[in-house]
Amino acid sequence: MDGKIILMAVLLATLLGLVMAAFSGPSPDKARKRRIALIRGRHSDSAEAVLEARMRRVIDSRQPVTEMKMLVSLIPDPENLTKRLRMTGRKWTLSQYMTACSVIFLFTAAVMMLRGFPLLFALMVSLAAGLGLPHWWVGRLINKRINLFNAKFPDALELLTRGLRSGLPIAETLAVVAAEIPGPVGEEFRLITERIKIGKTMDQALQETADRLGTAEFQFFVISLAIQRETGGNLAETLSNLATVLRQRAQMKLKIRAMSSESKASAYIIGALPFIVFGLISYINFDYMSPFYTSDPMGLFGLSLMQVIGIGGMCWMGIGAFIMAQMINFEI
Repeated sequence: MDGKIILMAVLLATLLGLVMAAFSGPSPDKARKRRIALIRGRHSDSAEAVLEARMRRVIDSRQPVTEMKMLVSLIPDPENLTKRLRMTGRKWTLSQYMTACSVIFLFTAAVMMLRGFPLLFALMVSLAAGLGLPHWWVGRLINKRINLFNAKFPDALELLTRGLRSGLPIAETLAVVAAEIPGPVGEEFRLITERIKIGKTMDQALQETADRLGTAEFQFFVISLAIQRETGGNLAETLSNLATVLRQRAQMKLKIRAMSSESKASAYIIGALPFIVFGLISYINFDYMSPFYTSDPMGLFGLSLMQVIGIGGMCWMGIGAFIMAQMINFEI
């Protein structure tokens, strides 16, 4: 019992330390120096200062990968995770991501140990929660941003088409899109124009954005520009046709979503009902569900029979949810 109390105290102290490190603000001296440098660069008329300010904005939009090496060193593939964090459109770093994972792990472990779960089982579930929940949340933000981008991207192509037909060059039309289209589309085109201004070619700037977004719609746009640059032709007409194709793809996706909405609702209800009933029974009559919360030293890994049955049921539910998800997943 004393050992468990000591372990709980260590977990809570570590949790508080990580929370304080995560929410502590930057150094006031560094922030003041950075603001002074930005003001000087903004009000300077020299070409070097303007170029330096542009490069600083582009560099600030990238995610650093060398902070809090103790936590970052635990990541098996930091480049892939850095790319995923950039795809969210948020200025999150690897250290912040690993801090969130550690906080979730320690909090879940502390709660489960207070409820009397075995140490090994609590650590396994906490590890799964600490690694799985941030990964799921980042994926959800990525999908949300990509959907917003795809919804506004045909409008951006139409604006590019009108700009080209009016006689503007492609670089200026990209700047117009960056200024006129809100949301992720304007942000991505703004980064493209900034990269072009600091010396990168249009192909390099577009390809970097395509690699970060990872969407087929923007890749179509990059390929269309590359082919038109090599073979010639009417770029405005090409972009207009591409906008029409992208809108038809979006309509097909919405049609498939509407046709599969009933199956998805049934799957959500069937999957959530056992957990809702379990929570309600635990709240109404905790003594009835107490065998699920108590450990058994003679059981498997210190788990009671009820806990083993619950784990088995969740595994079977996970298999069923995976099968249903694959049945309604259509590639367009």
